[in-house]
Amino acid sequence: MWRLHGAWALLALSVCMTQGKLLPEEQVTSRHLGGSRTVRVYLPPSYDGEPKHRYPVLYLHDGQNVFSSSGPHCCFGWGSWELDKTADRLVAEGRMQEIIMVAVNNTRSRYKEYRGRLHPEGAKAAKAPRVPDTNALDNAKFDAYANFLLKELKPQIDREYRTLKTPANTGVMGSSLGGICSVSLAWEHPKVFGRAASLSGSFHIEKRNFLEQVLRHARNARKPVRFYFDSGTIDFTGDDDDRRYTDAVADELRRLGWKDGKNLERYTETRPYTDQELEKTGLPFDKWHEAQRSQHNEFYWRMRAWRALVFLFPAK
Repeated sequence: MWRLHGAWALLALSVCMTQGKLLPEEQVTSRHLGGSRTVRVYLPPSYDGEPKHRYPVLYLHDGQNVFSSSGPHCCFGWGSWELDKTADRLVAEGRMQEIIMVAVNNTRSRYKEYRGRLHPEGAKAAKAPRVPDTNALDNAKFDAYANFLLKELKPQIDREYRTLKTPANTGVMGSSLGGICSVSLAWEHPKVFGRAASLSGSFHIEKRNFLEQVLRHARNARKPVRFYFDSGTIDFTGDDDDRRYTDAVADELRRLGWKDGKNLERYTETRPYTDQELEKTGLPFDKWHEAQRSQHNEFYWRMRAWRALVFLFPAK
């Protein structure tokens, strides 16, 4: 009987060592946001068993959508990103480092918080006014969200968990508006965020402000940031999931000195999934028709997110 109990104990220990842990959501009070924000934390498989080990941290936008705790029916039936399960699998396969993930919920202010720092047309990005002349250039919401991450949330996470605090061990990641937000945050604050990932980033917004008024005005501005970009080729608007503008952003970074495979990765998913491929993913049948007409949704981000995780935090 002891041998049987011992075998079950070893099996339970093995399972625990291969699965991370999602902590209960908490409300983080913010002076900069003028309220509180819901935050969810994922701890990697070895966190409890290795009390002297410290871990990189990845901050995530649209936090209510990224972990499996959101359930299979969230996000208009697409399901969550399931990043916790993806990270567990990649760690078990030896393809990425163990990391802490911190997911921050969005709010009704999502657009202005996520659209990145806006700069006047024709102005040098470095000299863009912090106090805008027009409502269109109002950066107050973005600045408030950035300050929440930089001055309140990250210091709290660094106090409460065993983190590696350097930029090379701190990433930010999101999709659509969250994609451009992540890239803009890393561009503006490379001494904090040294890793950034954009999945189907909305680089077309605000007349392509980040591309036209920031990157194309930059000279000798290479920063110590590792960038990941992806997109599909079709979205629900009939456009190309921002493929051409994502290509243009990656090209500008190459002009400034970024190197593919070293500190830059650009992946294009060239076609939607076929019926046979969709069946294997477990996506509900009633979503197949839509999935074949748009790659701008949580299903495709769930399927592509592993590429970002492996590139930002490759196994050592």
